[in-house]
Amino acid sequence: MMKAAVLYGKKDLRLEQVPVPERKEHEVLVQILANGLCGSDIHFFTEGKLGPFVVDEPYIPGHEAVGKVVEGPGFSEGELVVIEPGIPCRKCEFCRSGRYNLCPDVVFLSAPPVNGTFAEYVAIDGSMLHRLPDGVPLEEGALVEPLSVGMQACNRAGLRPGSSVAIVGSGPIGLITMLVARSFGASKIFMIDVFDSRLEKAKELGADGVIHAGKDSTTEQIHSLTGGRGVDVVFDTSGSSKGAASTPFLAKRGGVIVLVGWPEVSSFPFSMETVIEKELDVRGVNRYCNTFGPVLSLLASKALSVEGIISHRFPFDQVVEAFTFASEHRGEVNKVVIG
Repeated sequence: MMKAAVLYGKKDLRLEQVPVPERKEHEVLVQILANGLCGSDIHFFTEGKLGPFVVDEPYIPGHEAVGKVVEGPGFSEGELVVIEPGIPCRKCEFCRSGRYNLCPDVVFLSAPPVNGTFAEYVAIDGSMLHRLPDGVPLEEGALVEPLSVGMQACNRAGLRPGSSVAIVGSGPIGLITMLVARSFGASKIFMIDVFDSRLEKAKELGADGVIHAGKDSTTEQIHSLTGGRGVDVVFDTSGSSKGAASTPFLAKRGGVIVLVGWPEVSSFPFSMETVIEKELDVRGVNRYCNTFGPVLSLLASKALSVEGIISHRFPFDQVVEAFTFASEHRGEVNKVVIG
């Protein structure tokens, strides 16, 4: 038996004893050492759903994880590994073309009803494990998954050195996208949020300017900061329909909008007139593909640093308290690590 955090429904998370998973022949049994707490985990905890996924039976959340190999093919006992949580079919047109994140049959850890990583052990396809390079701390290993979201966003943007960037939403994914964008060579990055504490953290981590969306006109501020031009790329990481709807007004003519966050509603008014008149490219981000290796390389070479992202730490025995705290203190929390 092992300890696991089991989510039964809205705000009903329990630390329980459950059976250790039995690995299949191609799987590796991994002892989980640290988990990042994702915004999607919090959505499932507070709302019982996220987009098309609904908590209608008990399951184990979590998908930002680093661990130690217990047994399985292709790895030695004790090796440290980062888990890539989306297991594709490898047969469809999307997998065969390299865009395996779009696989319609992907099995994603922690997307209900699939169990995730807030447990002492996980059995997973060995091909979705990435060795943690020497010198990369466990906590950074736990952040490779969200860093991959940031890298996928920058890849989708076609971000080039010297680009100017605005990021709507300075929560964990917004801050991570800022760090990755800087590693891509972005010259100016402006962060937008409604929480002063998050904007202060953005400045601390190197933002070139911050805008309080509740106090200032984001459009006027961005145009003032860019000489009336707008930015080359706008990322929305806010998970807010209002934030996403603001993006066409922040981009320059011919600019790019990248939608990363899941809004709270499935549809909302979006200024298509502005999109057409400015000839903007609007691109979505669905998790990531082919990003874990590059992220780990950047961390190993110190070209990417996540120092300062983690704001709170909890031992695994306090996983319920961690979820509760993160859900009730959004303005204070940047990234929570549990382990």
